[in-house]
Amino acid sequence: MITADQLVCHAIGDYILQSDWMATEKTKRTLAAVVHVLAYSVPFLFLQPSLVAWAVIVGTHFVIDRWRLARYVVWAKNLPATPPWKECAATGYPPDRPAWMAVWLLIIADNILHVVINGLALRYL
Repeated sequence: MITADQLVCHAIGDYILQSDWMATEKTKRTLAAVVHVLAYSVPFLFLQPSLVAWAVIVGTHFVIDRWRLARYVVWAKNLPATPPWKECAATGYPPDRPAWMAVWLLIIADNILHVVINGLALRYL
């Protein structure tokens, strides 16, 4: 389901083609999120996905990044032992977690969401 070429496309799109402006503004401004998602999706065109698969990659990437949905996954996976959402809203982790750790674990969760969804879209659509 998950292939090396798909991982390379994800890495290029999310790390090489994403500018600092996109990274810092995509959760605040829709335009930044759209520009990021369009740049992100270009490497996937080399895999010749179906139009539906490409649309799923684009659409889900936009929704996940624009509203930083991975933090909800992180928070939910730690229920019921996690504090209320208002205390964990920044990363999904409690405020007593070291900031560097919370951010990196959130980034990892975000990447896993994208890679799994992309893999499913490329294989089944």
